[in-house]
Amino acid sequence: MTDAASTRYQQRMRRVFDHIHAHLHHELSVEQLSQVAHFSKHHFHRQFSAYFRVSVGRFIQLLRLRRASYQLAFRKQMPIIEIATDASFENPESFSHAFKKTFGQTPSQFRKQPEWKLWHEKYAVLHRGARSPMNTDQCDMQVTIVDFKDTRVAVLEHRGTPELINASIQTFIAWRKQNKLTPQVSETYNIIYDDPATTPPEQFRLDICASIHADIKPNSLGVIAKTIPGGRCAVLRHIGSDDDIRSSLHYLYKQWLPNSGEELRDFPCFFHRVNLFPDIPEHEIITDIYLPLK
Repeated sequence: MTDAASTRYQQRMRRVFDHIHAHLHHELSVEQLSQVAHFSKHHFHRQFSAYFRVSVGRFIQLLRLRRASYQLAFRKQMPIIEIATDASFENPESFSHAFKKTFGQTPSQFRKQPEWKLWHEKYAVLHRGARSPMNTDQCDMQVTIVDFKDTRVAVLEHRGTPELINASIQTFIAWRKQNKLTPQVSETYNIIYDDPATTPPEQFRLDICASIHADIKPNSLGVIAKTIPGGRCAVLRHIGSDDDIRSSLHYLYKQWLPNSGEELRDFPCFFHRVNLFPDIPEHEIITDIYLPLK
């Protein structure tokens, strides 16, 4: 297959990927998706499985269960029956059966104490498949340079395997609730010290942050105060899941930066989480990536 033909093939698979994300609450048939990709319905299932390394039905179910698992873990006031309906299951029983078969825990057990490492193992195949079709369209990425203001933040330092980031997020959410600092009144940031793809899991570092104006009271959850320093920053808006945020980072570091004439400042890359999953669908997540410049 030529490079041009391979690119066209990836673009057609990307249309399917985007269509699934945008229509998770609708009926998604193999025939319909094959029409989106302009492939023969007789071969589409095999093509999809070869490309994404998982069947189309399982791919769709995993995406629906991912949203459900976030709702269970991070939106504890949301009834399980509502989560089951939101995930397109006919009843709580079928939802519970599918959830336990996938994660080894019932929805209630997961809500009480999620097994995040097993959860990540189940989504490894989804991450591998989802990454490649999203790398094909970087020509329209727009980078702007802004003057970022000093921002005081409350920080929970996540140290260790990325597989347990969600456990740290749960702890940080508990602190935010105690201090009435919801995302609606306090902006959410992540400071990214290491690349999980190249850093040993036990050495991985990431800060989970929320902007603050008052001092942080002593607490048992490990939340401390830091400042994201002001200065010039290159900003690239990433829209969609974190599954493919590496491609946006790759564009910033490998394409934009060498051609920009800019030099990096001695502070890590950081993310501004403009909105948050699962409150919105994954394909509508907005993350502004900040690259500090001299």
